[in-house]
Amino acid sequence: MSRQAPGGRPLRVLAPCAVVLAPCAVALAHIGPAATWLPGVRRRWWPGLAGQGHPGHVALTFDDGPDPVSTPRFLDVLDDLGVRATFFVLGENVSRYPAVARETVSRGHELAVHGWRHDRPWLPAPGRDARELYRAARVVYDVTGHRPRWYRPPYGILTSGRWAAARRCGLRPVLWTAWGRDWTADATPASVRATVAADLRGGGTVLLHDTDHASAPGSWRSALGALPHIVDACRTAALTVGPLTGHGIRGEPAAHREGPEPPYPMRPVTPPSPTGPGGSGWSLP
Repeated sequence: MSRQAPGGRPLRVLAPCAVVLAPCAVALAHIGPAATWLPGVRRRWWPGLAGQGHPGHVALTFDDGPDPVSTPRFLDVLDDLGVRATFFVLGENVSRYPAVARETVSRGHELAVHGWRHDRPWLPAPGRDARELYRAARVVYDVTGHRPRWYRPPYGILTSGRWAAARRCGLRPVLWTAWGRDWTADATPASVRATVAADLRGGGTVLLHDTDHASAPGSWRSALGALPHIVDACRTAALTVGPLTGHGIRGEPAAHREGPEPPYPMRPVTPPSPTGPGGSGWSLP
């Protein structure tokens, strides 16, 4: 609408509804993709994002590590079970505990990216998302010499900015089909086992936590206690258990490749930097 300004010139006045709708549109574009957090939504419309793979296989994944106290306990149990898994690690933890990250890889597991820190992305910050995800992917590469290929955002909240950042880093977002609710103070091995079993199917991806970094203190023990039972249940159902690589997710990188080529130059790391992010590694153009 318009009014007359002094001198008879028309004065444009922004309609009140536009003032309200513009920030709403920005917020919706930012947080809208997070609807994939809803299990039914992603299983139906984005099965690859949900982690649906080969029907005879279950992908076993852990979030929030590495942790020098709890992660080695999981590595020992997984060795006893003869199982390999995917660990979605936080960049700040890899930087703080590089020896644990290297030990995880040396035992045959793969590291994936969970972000730099465990935060909630309520406000749009695409620049920050790109920098921190790149930083997390780089520290994994610098410490282990292996390029990560998977990404799971903290809390499973996948915003448009984090979608774009993952694509730029050459990372494939993957959430989960079954979890253990093992982060709560009242979780027990029995409750974790039952919660996972309720949604456990062939082709699914299981989410557990190998640390209490963002959980109730000591809650990782409930996941550790449930782990042998979960693996036994899969094997009883004639399902193999392993990492995301080889799980058969549509669009999964070829098995012979170390990881997806990022769309920007890389400098090789030989040998892996013992100091983590201070070494050579991925470089933005």
